[in-house]
Amino acid sequence: MRKVLSALLIVLACVLVPLGGLSAWAKYEIGDTGRYVDTMAPLATGPGVRDVIADTVTDGIMSEVEAGPLEREVRAYVHRAVRSFTGTDAFHAAWNTANRTAHDAVLRALRSDREGAVTLDLAPVTAQLKSRLADDRVPMADRIPVARTEVTVLRAQELNSLRKGFHVLEIAGFWLPLAAVALAAGGILLAVRRRRAVTATALGMALGAALLALATVAGRALTLDGLPAHVPRAAAGAVYDALTETLRAATWFVLALGLAVALATWLTDLRARRRAASAVPVPAPAPEPTRARA
Repeated sequence: MRKVLSALLIVLACVLVPLGGLSAWAKYEIGDTGRYVDTMAPLATGPGVRDVIADTVTDGIMSEVEAGPLEREVRAYVHRAVRSFTGTDAFHAAWNTANRTAHDAVLRALRSDREGAVTLDLAPVTAQLKSRLADDRVPMADRIPVARTEVTVLRAQELNSLRKGFHVLEIAGFWLPLAAVALAAGGILLAVRRRRAVTATALGMALGAALLALATVAGRALTLDGLPAHVPRAAAGAVYDALTETLRAATWFVLALGLAVALATWLTDLRARRRAASAVPVPAPAPEPTRARA
């Protein structure tokens, strides 16, 4: 009965490893605005994101300008100027502000009972960007429109479906990792052969971490394949990689730790068995029977 219960607890602990890791990542990494902004901040220096921003701002400026036959030259000049601006501290500040505003809006919607789509007004960010571009003497920056521009961050049907899952993840992100540790400890303590139980637990957790790593890779491919045609794949891939960096690092750590513990425990068990075998006294051979003299 101890063997069956121990094996059951260890299996449940190993199953909870990928689920606990995913829920903890969603709660403490994606669900925290400060960490989210810190994660997204380095993307402002990436070429993929800078190119997308430069193209978008350039299109906005050129829509307000009639350059006539010199449109190609003017567009190229404006694009170079805006692209240069994306390397400044002012752009980084605007980037962080936009990400913080969008993340706060999504979290407030998920944690409340409000209905309807989650929209974000880009007018304050656009005004800040226009002011910075004008200060840097970017050509025709004063023509950037600063009218109220609402961008749909989360549609109504997506909000309703995500809200329940988000509430579950907020609860599971704290309890599932603790449950995995408690079940593993209980299974090892109940085991008849604890060294073997530790080896099995470590290998099972390493397997769960490997499955989570594969799921992260598959999720990246599915996410990029499901994007609309106008969304740049390079920029979207950079965002996905940045958001899952902590998850991937934790996954590889658990995988390496599990394999190391399993190997160390197996070697310790092998050495203990060899010592036990060498400590057993070899029985002395029985004396030969003496023959009676004639």
